[in-house]
Amino acid sequence: MNAEPVRVLIVDDQHLVREGLKALLEIEEGLVIVGLASNGQEAIEMAGYLAPEVILMDVRMAEMDGVSATRHICRAFADIRVLILTTFDDDEYIFEALKAGATGYLLKDTPSEELTAAIKAVAKGHGQLGPSIAQRVFTGLARPVIAPAPSRALQTLTPRELDVLRLLTRGASNREIGEALLISEGTVKNHITNILTRLNLRDRTQAALFAREQGLD
Repeated sequence: MNAEPVRVLIVDDQHLVREGLKALLEIEEGLVIVGLASNGQEAIEMAGYLAPEVILMDVRMAEMDGVSATRHICRAFADIRVLILTTFDDDEYIFEALKAGATGYLLKDTPSEELTAAIKAVAKGHGQLGPSIAQRVFTGLARPVIAPAPSRALQTLTPRELDVLRLLTRGASNREIGEALLISEGTVKNHITNILTRLNLRDRTQAALFAREQGLD
């Protein structure tokens, strides 16, 4: 039996872009477009009664921008994932969107098959970053920062969880973390789940950003 299609809400301030994305994605198997919104405020309102699983969110929009809308939606609707789809690759937009709770960040030149795959992955809670975006994110995470006093939340992690978080922040995969710490991938996944729960974060990208802000290296 086929799985239920992923419910998608498209948010973009340009009518032609909204309609173009709708036409493009409607022909893809496993997706259904449940609505179109022209700004962040509309997205928040429609999220409440359309119950999308994934929101494709632009960044720059009138009335309410995509980052502000993402922050509100991720706080109000735990089951909705936001995938940023925009032409803007400014570091400020990227990091602010991810800190706001976005599960992914792609540029609008992403091929349709990759966009479809990303939507389905995000619906399952997997982070998705375009190749150029991922490079900038991990380059930014590698920059030295002035370490503030460790937060109380960070102090709740065990020494092994801190080891996992350090490696995660450097962009290591579960397999690489396991090899470095001589533990199984399953154990790594359990540690990451515990880290996200204790720090009240949505995904590993948010965890990496949080760790960098705390000066964890």
